[in-house]
Amino acid sequence: MIEVEHLSKIYGSTVAIQDVNFSVNSGEILGFLGPNGAGKTTTMRILAGYIPSSTGTARIAGYDIHEQSMQVRQRIGYLPENPPLYPDMTVEGFINFVAQIKGIVAGDRVSRVNSAIRSCQLTEKRKVLIRKLSKGYKQRVGIASAIVHDPPVIILDEPTVGLDPKQIIEVRNLIRSLAGQHTVILSTHILPEVSMTCDRVTIINRGQIVKTDIPANPTQNNPLKSSYEIEVEGDITTILPQLKRVPDVIDIQLKPIDSTTHSAVSILAQSGQEIGKDLALIIVNSGLGLLEMRRERPTLEDIFLEVIGTGEVKEK
Repeated sequence: MIEVEHLSKIYGSTVAIQDVNFSVNSGEILGFLGPNGAGKTTTMRILAGYIPSSTGTARIAGYDIHEQSMQVRQRIGYLPENPPLYPDMTVEGFINFVAQIKGIVAGDRVSRVNSAIRSCQLTEKRKVLIRKLSKGYKQRVGIASAIVHDPPVIILDEPTVGLDPKQIIEVRNLIRSLAGQHTVILSTHILPEVSMTCDRVTIINRGQIVKTDIPANPTQNNPLKSSYEIEVEGDITTILPQLKRVPDVIDIQLKPIDSTTHSAVSILAQSGQEIGKDLALIIVNSGLGLLEMRRERPTLEDIFLEVIGTGEVKEK
């Protein structure tokens, strides 16, 4: 549904983004994750047709963002970080105004406005002036205006910034409800937002993509390395050669432990393979007492800090 190819944006001597490539599947929620100043907003603005790229392009719903800009705009709903609302209009009046701007014919306008209001749980606020709403409700109005024309693609730039915990949960649930019928790309620097809202993650840092195709909950479907923390009764060094021969074992490190009768190791395994059964069998057959075996998988936070902190090179 969204294909981004070699996007770059340069302001004079400042490179905002460089050679950005990623894709979003139909019906998916992609988290576009990165620290402040990484290039998230620049990328979102280019996709929304708000600014042009310096080089590269993208296709949304099959249309080129530069050569077929109007067709793209008809098929996206865009919520910038600060929604452009008219505070002296009512919720219903503003969403109806946006519906007119977006070209919804008069015969369909009432039903589309009502549908957007219901979807964003604004029914009780439809006659309220926008300036009297809380920030959380204002975000809902912004999302309602983005989806009123029922676009196949929704672009949300930092949709929960400045909200309190209750408002964050409400907006998060609203975004999740859009999945399936809409393709959503959500930019944020808030890790819990991604893991609780998105299906997949792309990480950007200093204007470049540093990691792609990360599951939003890597502990549930983890393609990355994991470790096994093992403690036994006895001397585990006697069976280290056997443990090293287990397929997919990458490395074994002895761990210091405050005991003269127990010993412990940390075993790194390749590509999330489940080797716990093989390790336990070796330990039990050796006569050592298996006291604890714990599998530890990298979290999204671990992955984010690793690629941002090490400056890992961009994946192709």
